[in-house]
Amino acid sequence: MCGVAGIIDLIGQRSAPEGVVQRMSRALTHRGPDEEGFLERPGISLASRRLSIVGLADGQQPMTNEDRSLNVVFNGELFDYVERREELKERGHEFVTQCDTEIIPHLWEENREATWEKLRGQFAIALWDERQRQLHLGRDRFGISPLYWTRQGDWLLFASEIKGLLASGMVPPKPDRKGLDHVFTFTALPGPRTCFEGVQLLPPARCLRITPAKNGSSPEITERAYWEMDFPNAGEELWGYDSKALVDEFEGLLLQAVEERLRADVPVGSYLSGGVDSSMILALACRLKGPQINTYTVQINEPSLDELSAASLSAKHIGAKEPIVKQYGDREALESYPKLIEAAEAPVIDTSCGALLKLAERVHQNGQKVVLTGEGADEWLVGYPWYKAAKLMNALDVLPGVNLSDWARRGYLRMNKVPHFPASWRARVEASIGGPNAWIDSYGLLAISKLRFYSEEMREVMNNSHPWGELGFPLERAQRWAPLNRGIWMAARVLLAGHLLQAKGDRVAMHSSVEVRYPFLDEAVFDFTAKLHPRWKLRGFRDKYLLRLLAERWIPKSIARRGKVIFRAPLDSFHMNPEPPFVAQLLSEESLRKTGYFDLEEVVHWRKAFRELKAGSLPRLSVEMGLTAVVATQLWHHQFMGGGLADLPEWQAYNT
Repeated sequence: MCGVAGIIDLIGQRSAPEGVVQRMSRALTHRGPDEEGFLERPGISLASRRLSIVGLADGQQPMTNEDRSLNVVFNGELFDYVERREELKERGHEFVTQCDTEIIPHLWEENREATWEKLRGQFAIALWDERQRQLHLGRDRFGISPLYWTRQGDWLLFASEIKGLLASGMVPPKPDRKGLDHVFTFTALPGPRTCFEGVQLLPPARCLRITPAKNGSSPEITERAYWEMDFPNAGEELWGYDSKALVDEFEGLLLQAVEERLRADVPVGSYLSGGVDSSMILALACRLKGPQINTYTVQINEPSLDELSAASLSAKHIGAKEPIVKQYGDREALESYPKLIEAAEAPVIDTSCGALLKLAERVHQNGQKVVLTGEGADEWLVGYPWYKAAKLMNALDVLPGVNLSDWARRGYLRMNKVPHFPASWRARVEASIGGPNAWIDSYGLLAISKLRFYSEEMREVMNNSHPWGELGFPLERAQRWAPLNRGIWMAARVLLAGHLLQAKGDRVAMHSSVEVRYPFLDEAVFDFTAKLHPRWKLRGFRDKYLLRLLAERWIPKSIARRGKVIFRAPLDSFHMNPEPPFVAQLLSEESLRKTGYFDLEEVVHWRKAFRELKAGSLPRLSVEMGLTAVVATQLWHHQFMGGGLADLPEWQAYNT
């Protein structure tokens, strides 16, 4: 992975203001500390920060074709580049490097904008076509590699991180309150909206074509989807009568995905928790590369959350090295949170992101640049417990037109004196996403914090926006899918693309110059799981059914059959007594009034009152999550909106 940035004049061929693209590049140094490269021509400037992984000696960017009419800066990896390179050479293309980046301009020569559909891997790409005088931007199918853009007057700027845009000096940092409301809605930022006014995240599987004005015409910025997630019509999925044949096929696809993601000119390590997903990836990697692969795990200083013993059991069974361990407790959570918010560029409620930030630092300290991980299995094969909860709740709705499940939810909340949205709210959400969905309840645990903590101004934002409606759910197509597959779409669109691959993936890893690779997010692996009948994903109440059958061939049965353990760190780190000074400062009356996001009296009340709620209960967890979200939002504002809320450094462009 690398960092890319650039600026284009939308009305002519003016050169970029002096020093702009260099400042943007320097703000991304952590993404690519090995090399820096630029293309500067009238009307267009591109920048690349390179983390050298493939083609170490000759992979400098920008990269071009034979006649230098196409120039590319590229963040990511194209895992089938070896095969594609040979195909292109057979058709007469000439290559001068061993780097995967070089296949992009040659593919573009043959396929033009249809190139996006042919790319396989994780990528964010900017391609300048000199002859057409067009800039093309695109991201991979699932949103592994980030790409942000903004229009500022007659200039369009893009970068791998928002910090790159802010460093230009042309993008004023202003909060987007609707973006903050998305965080409180989803515990994630699925995009295109961000927390910065005027800054957009290019969604997964989308591309932009930017054509500057010419001959009196207006500039054109065109976005399109080059791929859409889809599933068979309900009843037309692959039933799979022969379970052994199905497991064999899945094994072959996953083995191929791991083999391709082990391709690198530097050693590749692997994250390892105590779960089936990362254990399977490690087992396959060791089969291909032998036991020399380094494994990395986090030890949470809370017995109920710690997975070290399970991770060690998997490693021993597989024959891998003992995991390299990073300790993580209350002190580490507090110390790492300002850096986490800086890396994520948004409020982060999931405390385990800080643990992965520290784990990536440990990988970097060990001299490694690349690790494999198991994200994607829970999304494609419904590994989250709320699918089972939804199955139970939906069983109540046996009478047409009588929504007993919603009555039960609302009754539980009333009994526990938890604020809740009116029935019309859930009806509106369900109407925008094709009906009942397991993720509504999951995200609702934080969403009810809006009713507790929002200020009047934020309540107005909440009442005049509809985050669920901004997701672009394909209502017409999805009406034909099995309900479980509608949940998979939602998991991919929100949790995966908006959190696991961003604040919990790319951002925390690349902050330490570490690239994360995801075998379960291989295109062929997804295509295979998408066509399966839901019974291979959730059979009764056994989740990830097909994966667990496969895992019994490779890892201890106790791990293969182990239930989902949500990897998280303690939420109460911010509410210790005595509390950390920066938390008290961020939540002071003065700071809360400065930002205007939250109700001062409610924050003061619940900072003490939450301890009266039963530890581990859903009502208490909801309050703890809400308070963590308030702290994270205040901290984000302090770091990116000019400081003044706490005795902590804020991010400033001139530091770059």
